[in-house]
Amino acid sequence: MSKALRIENEILKVTVSSKGAELLSVFNKVTNLEYLWQAGVEWPKHAPVLFPIVGQLKENKYQYNGTEYTLPRHGFARENEFDVFDQNESSITFVLSNNAKTEAIYPFQFNFYVIYELEGSKLHIHHKVENDGMNSMYYSVGGHPAFKIPLVEGTNYSDYKLRFDQPVTANRWLLENGLISSESVPFFEDQTMLALSKELFMDDALVFKAVKAGSVSLKVNGSRNGFIIELNGCPYLGIWAAKNADFVCIEPWWGIADSVHANGDIRQKEGICILEAEQDAMHSYSIRFF
Repeated sequence: MSKALRIENEILKVTVSSKGAELLSVFNKVTNLEYLWQAGVEWPKHAPVLFPIVGQLKENKYQYNGTEYTLPRHGFARENEFDVFDQNESSITFVLSNNAKTEAIYPFQFNFYVIYELEGSKLHIHHKVENDGMNSMYYSVGGHPAFKIPLVEGTNYSDYKLRFDQPVTANRWLLENGLISSESVPFFEDQTMLALSKELFMDDALVFKAVKAGSVSLKVNGSRNGFIIELNGCPYLGIWAAKNADFVCIEPWWGIADSVHANGDIRQKEGICILEAEQDAMHSYSIRFF
């Protein structure tokens, strides 16, 4: 049975579920604000962890060494029960390891750690992947945190903006039934600001490749409250909300959905991470709440 576990320091109180190692709540005791979307009919999740794929596979299938496998959108980690590997007052580490159920759809031996660590008003989120097998391992990983908007009482969704720490020029990659289209369209043109509106997400997520920014922050007119996400060099970025929902997801990705032209070979998949036998890799981002 899933458990809700808590870590806390002098500023933040964070609750995480053992199911999917998913953040359930980030409460700032200084600002007296809850920052995470508290699930709802529009989208019944909070901040799922994406592994061992990000996004959708073409026909939900891939091939490895001549065998075809099926994986659901965003992989299986978010629906699996994690074990608590380590915990103290201000940090917690979850682990999911390969088992008979995962091996039927993902033929690799792995340990996947999700680590939450508090440092003042900052939450560090680490995804550590260990290849326990003797062959190269192919995977993707990503975050999918949903932030409540409006955050501050008396404000509206359209009062909020996302701000990059440096000017960004990037095309938006369009989606066709969850797959990356062959078409991209100009979106950011040497700009640091994106005004939020619910109309932005009527045609699914905003998907970007190679966004040259170190961080993105949420700002609201007339308030000092918000947050900053340090992206730590993630090669892909998604920005999304369910239709007419009061949240925005800012998603650092080390991987991306299949394109409409994907051939299904996981070794040739765009953005796939490769981990050699008995090696490990860390993929991290941090969020400061104010």
